[in-house]
Amino acid sequence: MRALGPGARSGDSRERPVILFYNDFFGRPPDTRSLARCDGCIFTTDRRAYSKAAAVVFHVPSMRKLPRLRKRRGQLWVAWSMESDVNYPLLRDRDFMGAFDLTMTYRRSSDVWCSYLPWASAFEDAVSAPLPDKTADAPVVMLQSASIDRSGRIPLARELMNRIPVHSYGRFMNNRQFPLEDRGSETKRALIGSYKFCIAFENSIAVDYVTEKLFDPLLAGSVPVYLGAPNADSFAPASDSFINASKFAGPAELAEYLTWLDSDDEAYRQYFRWRERGLSPQFRQLLSDAEKEPFWHLCEIVAARSAEQVRRWQWPWRS
Repeated sequence: MRALGPGARSGDSRERPVILFYNDFFGRPPDTRSLARCDGCIFTTDRRAYSKAAAVVFHVPSMRKLPRLRKRRGQLWVAWSMESDVNYPLLRDRDFMGAFDLTMTYRRSSDVWCSYLPWASAFEDAVSAPLPDKTADAPVVMLQSASIDRSGRIPLARELMNRIPVHSYGRFMNNRQFPLEDRGSETKRALIGSYKFCIAFENSIAVDYVTEKLFDPLLAGSVPVYLGAPNADSFAPASDSFINASKFAGPAELAEYLTWLDSDDEAYRQYFRWRERGLSPQFRQLLSDAEKEPFWHLCEIVAARSAEQVRRWQWPWRS
């Protein structure tokens, strides 16, 4: 991260607005290495820059209350979170959120949208690639490590495992070890692609809270069995590209459906028709909207606001 401290050139702060990350990101400084290439603003974690910062970013999940700070005139306070407001109720606290001028969250209605959607090129590659062979000796795979559960995903997963074979590679309910050398996302997607179905249960249920749990199986060539956002259809390439667990009466009915699909190749293939049709204009637009780096977008907003303030201050002295 580019820090603004005693050694920074004073001219930089006048020419470009300063954006300060006031607090940590789950105990660590925010990883903003990519922001060094952003010419429109100076990003810093140095709190000494607070008095001159045009915008101050607060990572809400790392907060318990608002800090006692005097807000500079014209300064923007930004509430930042990619976590569900079910897990972090401060995001739904009107009094708390009323202190902020801008929001940066997973919600589409935020001033700056922080999306979990992959790059458009990843979906283009998926559409053009053949489906991987289903070589696993079980129909369902699960990769879950965290035990956080505000969606009911744990009892649902346990019941499914009692009714249909599920290979679990995560730390949670683990019953399998990775068969290949773990090379991160490449290994994960290769593994998922060898199964017909992939458990994709969010840790909480909130509008717009759609994470990589839905997208990884879609890209890998498996069918996500999804539990999460009630508007998940809006984030998928097609409504028939995944199985919505919430539409079943319970784990018994869901397991029965998965067992039937596993035995009917033609019915199973229907979940991949979206690849044959190609990406719809609506989904392409969604991917395009998601590709703007959130903090670059924030910089554009802050820079425009700062330029407007300069114009207002200079107006009385113009001839």
